[in-house]
Amino acid sequence: MESNRPAGGRAAVSRSSLDDLQFFRVVASSETLTAASRELGCSLPVVSKRLSALERRLGVRLAQRGARRLVLTSEGTLYAARVETILGQLRELEDALTDRSAGLHGTLVVECTLGLGRAHVAPLLGEFAEAHPALHVRLQTSALPLRRREFDVAIHVGTPPDSSLRMRRLARNRRLPCASPSYLARHGTPARVEDLASHDCIVLRENESDYALWRFGDAGHPRHIRVDGSLSSNDGDVVTGWALEGRGVIMRSEWHVRPHLERGELVRVLPHVPTPPADIYALTEDDEHVPRRVSELIDFLAARLPRRLGA
Repeated sequence: MESNRPAGGRAAVSRSSLDDLQFFRVVASSETLTAASRELGCSLPVVSKRLSALERRLGVRLAQRGARRLVLTSEGTLYAARVETILGQLRELEDALTDRSAGLHGTLVVECTLGLGRAHVAPLLGEFAEAHPALHVRLQTSALPLRRREFDVAIHVGTPPDSSLRMRRLARNRRLPCASPSYLARHGTPARVEDLASHDCIVLRENESDYALWRFGDAGHPRHIRVDGSLSSNDGDVVTGWALEGRGVIMRSEWHVRPHLERGELVRVLPHVPTPPADIYALTEDDEHVPRRVSELIDFLAARLPRRLGA
């Protein structure tokens, strides 16, 4: 009976299997095969042929190829999850064998929302990468909070929806309602939380939850009000820009609006009413071993981010 083992024996099979794992990890984390080809530095036909070859070797269909989106099959989802586990264990082994006095190395994937990532996380990552030249740092930003689990560290504002993740608070923060002086001059200043229902509120659509429900109070005395307005966006900078133009009331993180409040470009609304915390967290997989490059980055951000936000 003819063997399917490639020339080169068991070692060749091992190298090929590891390459396939790393290849499929990129494919599974990409929206389309075109995006995967860009990430892999290969042409689209090469990526398509390699994925088909992997499916033939495994005897299952791993992904449905759509014109606009790549969708994993149930087998592909299972394979992707196991791939992450195996590659994570390999990274742990390498970390355990590496001299602790040696510099950081490998790849570090950081995910963050667009505004915080641009303004504060990206500059700090630049400093961290400069201090560790053998480390490759990749920042992924999005106007929306994290939805998938393709990161080593995710920087998240507010309590994360996924409780299975390990989290460490990097900086304290809360969301504040505010508006421009010109808007308040035209429409009046709300005196009670309930008054917001009659104001033009600009809402930030951060996730699939009820984004038009603004929360006040604390854990012991929570309050909320449903707001409405003619403008909404999933981009925090756009929302703040509209407020600066006098188009309505916004509810934004203190780290984001503090400079505008200090310059008088925005005015805090309902300053006597407390708002719940929306602290900034670093999120990692809740496993037993956190790679040294991850733990050292989190320590660095915890030390530097609060000072940067305060300044």
